Amino acid sequence: MSGSIFFQKDRGRWAINFWFQGKCHRIVRYKGDFLESEGMATKCLALIQNRYEQYLRGEYAFRIEEFTGKGWSDTLEFYREWMKDVVELSRKPATIKCYRSYYKMWIGPFFKANPVMLHEIQLDTLTKLKNSINLEPKGKYNVMNAFHRMMVYAWRSKKIPAVPPFPEKGEYSLKKPDIKYLTMKQQDKVFQSIPKNIRPIFMFLRYHYRRPSEACALQWRDYDKINKAFVIQRTFSDKKLVESTKTNAIHYIPCDDRFQPILDDLRKRHDAKNGELTDYIFQNPIGRKKGKPFDLNSLDRGWNRACNAAGIEGVDLYQGTKHTACVYYVNELSGSLDNLQALTDHANRSSLNHYTFVGIERKRQLMREGKVIELKKGTSPKLGQGQ
Repeated sequence: MSGSIFFQKDRGRWAINFWFQGKCHRIVRYKGDFLESEGMATKCLALIQNRYEQYLRGEYAFRIEEFTGKGWSDTLEFYREWMKDVVELSRKPATIKCYRSYYKMWIGPFFKANPVMLHEIQLDTLTKLKNSINLEPKGKYNVMNAFHRMMVYAWRSKKIPAVPPFPEKGEYSLKKPDIKYLTMKQQDKVFQSIPKNIRPIFMFLRYHYRRPSEACALQWRDYDKINKAFVIQRTFSDKKLVESTKTNAIHYIPCDDRFQPILDDLRKRHDAKNGELTDYIFQNPIGRKKGKPFDLNSLDRGWNRACNAAGIEGVDLYQGTKHTACVYYVNELSGSLDNLQALTDHANRSSLNHYTFVGIERKRQLMREGKVIELKKGTSPKLGQGQ
């Protein structure tokens, strides 16, 4: 290891020659600034030598490119490059929107206030980043997870020698999601309050265990008339039609017998208008343009109005349809998780575990059944006993 500084007469500034791995590297700037003075060049050379000595002692990850290339390993520049070259080419629009907001709201401001080169990032920096994110635990975890994906990509691109350890999951104080749902009586009450002209799409969600964005994207070409089944193969993401589902899987869902008459009626109306197979099955009758599908905002508005009319609060569309169907199937119909997985097409069975709990109405029923058993056996305690 050796290095020297010299003055470039033709450019009027200083430079450094540093020998590393049998090659002489020319260094003319540091962190984007040219070496305008001898003192600046001397300090930069001393910093390079010090970093290299720390590297030899196993204390530091030395990368000569930090000094030879302008910002090649700058954290924020690399995040933007990763977004452009990877995320924007392979992720759904909603995911891209989230990752951009993470950069704008949290990652960008943090590294502007705490400038750290990419290969310098260690657990202490990541812990400070986590603590700077003013979000609920799940939101904070999502931001850090996106940053972790970027660091893995940097490692695979050989920009960093290793992915540093990230804060452990237990440090986020994550809580199990509160599974909100409706009883069948409550759900009936809400659906009776949904106007008939927009009710079909809500009925589809009630019976088929699908995401609202998938229902919005359903077209007549996605319905198999012979097998009476839907092919779920596209979705809406950030209001954009995407020719794949959230998990990129294609789902074949039989039409529920209770929904078949509704679908048949929609089909007759569609065929009477000489519609195309690319027309949407569920067209918003109160939308600005005819033939346009529902969007998530219009579905949410319709659901919320129906809930208000039914006197029910705090249960959104997803919870009132898919969550309710899953909870009812497992806890009221005693269906197995394996069968529920077959109905929902979840790739990971463990993601259904949060539906396995005994609901309040089921507990009430069990308490009543227990009282009946006690009365039959004559073991029910009399008033005052056992107090």
